[in-house]
Amino acid sequence: MKKMLLALVALFMLLPAMADEGMWLPSLIKSRVKDMRANGFKLSAEDIYSVNKASLKDAVVLFGGFCTGEIVSEKGLVITNHHCGFDAIQSHSTVEHDYLTHGFWAMSSEEELPNPGLWVRILVRMEDVTERLAAGETADDIIRKAQAEGRNYHASIEQMYYGNQQFLFLYQQFNDVRLVGTPPSSIGKFGGDTDNWIWPRHTGDFSVFRIYADKENQPAAYSPENVPYRPKRHFKISTDGIEEGDFTMIYGFPGNTQQYITSTAVRYVQYDSDPMKIDLRTRRLDIIRAASEADAKIRIQYASKYANIANAWKKWQGEVLGLERLNTVAAKEAYEADFRRWSADKPEYASLLDSMQTAYEQTADWYWLEELKNESVRTIELSIIAADVAREVNPATAPSVRNAMRHSGYRDLFFKDYDVNVDKALTLAVLKGYREYLKKYCRVDEELEKLISESGSLEQFVDNLYAQSLFTSAEKCAKVNFEQVQQDPAYKLYMLFRSTTGRLPRNLSNVPAIEQWYRPYLKALMQFDPERPFFPDANMTLRVAYGTICGYEYADGEYHTPLTTLDGIIAKDNPAIYDYDIPQALRDIYRTKEYGRWGVEINGHLTVPVCFLASNQTTGGNSGSPVLNGKGELIGVNFDRTWRSTMSDIAFDPTICRNIACDIRYVLFVIDKVGGAGYLIEEMGL
Repeated sequence: MKKMLLALVALFMLLPAMADEGMWLPSLIKSRVKDMRANGFKLSAEDIYSVNKASLKDAVVLFGGFCTGEIVSEKGLVITNHHCGFDAIQSHSTVEHDYLTHGFWAMSSEEELPNPGLWVRILVRMEDVTERLAAGETADDIIRKAQAEGRNYHASIEQMYYGNQQFLFLYQQFNDVRLVGTPPSSIGKFGGDTDNWIWPRHTGDFSVFRIYADKENQPAAYSPENVPYRPKRHFKISTDGIEEGDFTMIYGFPGNTQQYITSTAVRYVQYDSDPMKIDLRTRRLDIIRAASEADAKIRIQYASKYANIANAWKKWQGEVLGLERLNTVAAKEAYEADFRRWSADKPEYASLLDSMQTAYEQTADWYWLEELKNESVRTIELSIIAADVAREVNPATAPSVRNAMRHSGYRDLFFKDYDVNVDKALTLAVLKGYREYLKKYCRVDEELEKLISESGSLEQFVDNLYAQSLFTSAEKCAKVNFEQVQQDPAYKLYMLFRSTTGRLPRNLSNVPAIEQWYRPYLKALMQFDPERPFFPDANMTLRVAYGTICGYEYADGEYHTPLTTLDGIIAKDNPAIYDYDIPQALRDIYRTKEYGRWGVEINGHLTVPVCFLASNQTTGGNSGSPVLNGKGELIGVNFDRTWRSTMSDIAFDPTICRNIACDIRYVLFVIDKVGGAGYLIEEMGL
């Protein structure tokens, strides 16, 4: 067993790959450094990842569990995306103090804003534990031993190559993270949904936070006595600029890719899953957009919710278009036909694809129905708050849980960003959508239909729901007991649609009945196709991706250059459209050309760089990741992909797949000239 595992590890490390494709484990990056150096990298593998000395990994943070950030000063200053900090920014915003619209800049440490529940994690180390597990050591024992090594350590064991390798990831978590600054949304979300996933892009998608620790520099709960965290390493910033062909490296936490799935899984994504989710989210977004345009309070209340719904919604649209353009299903089918011929005389692999196909056929209907519920009836906020209150007032709930919920202020936070009329309209829309999709596939939810028939119509059912429920206001919620909760129609609706199988696997192919076949399939593919670049699918663990600054041919005769500037922002500026109504300060600076040290000559014209393209493979979770040059210096903040790149989670096309980053020079320009927070520039050591 040990010899087999060692041979497998060696195979993974020796497999070749194109420079622009791949999400590599930092602890194994030594196998890639030769190729990286050939493309312009100037450092060593030890500079990227080390457990013996401070390395670049110590300046990268997992931000809130869903994004990446980078430490840029000796005082724990963190830059991430505006959209990653959006929930925190929105939570501090009111009609009177609209930080979303006007931005926010703390001019002293006393003005920095705490964010309960927001945390960052810094990787202590990663370790291949495949052999330890094969030898009989349990995952719980490995995790427990690792977490005992330090204060506030968190550990997990993650699967690589569908379990052919297993890695321990050990982090230190910091729970006092404060908002330092954010540009107005008209900079941080410039272009809104219209420009999202689109190039050319002119979005200053960044925000600034600070990590705090106790006086021993150890993690601690929020306290006024805490002090700025002193990191082992922070990124140096380069303002030298970029040129097409320059080396780039992204260091971050990509969330989810499916590079090795079969044609059946691609077909499910392209024809069943994505179209359904796009349609249902369109209905919700239309309602929120109309309400937000009519009422500034609702716009603030639902800004974060709208953004969270819209981001994946537009990504899925691009993914479907990309899969169609690449003809990915047919390409996978041809690949699998070759594999069948190769494996026909190999008993251990000959029937693999048949077994996988059977597993998909037995599982896909259930998974689709769960996705349908997650995108429709499980989004009803009235039912969500009913379930939360039920957990709080249930006598069977542990006292510690009840007390924690009572002191968390979750009800006040919920109703701060809740409008009963908007929620009612959303509920009607998702219930309609749910019933329509069931009918399309000749299904009926008999329990729901019984409730609707008792009311006479769906519209009357929704009217009755909101008229009778005790969960339409914070005042009513505060007075309910568990018996009342159980009789409430909103709670009954929640119980009708609650999941009885736990959290849904992130992809159809990760359902255990299917996933079990991918472990031998990956081993077989590596023997069948030794020239293919094999790297682990993204799973929110730290990875290195590298490539170059480069544009791409968007269409026949239409080449997209890799840099945008302030001139493009001014060209799009439109005070009549919220997402294009830039701050007056930006207009004034452009008129006077008083760019200070941030102005550069481009094609004989003085301007400010804004965004750039590179060929690094990225996905969700890479938002906020540092984009580094060959010397490991920060040149940009990753925030997006081009729309024609969104299929790269499944099929990477090096000719057009590009990530989009905010040029660090624009970040610094906005901090200095728009935010007036030049002290932060000094803190970063510029």
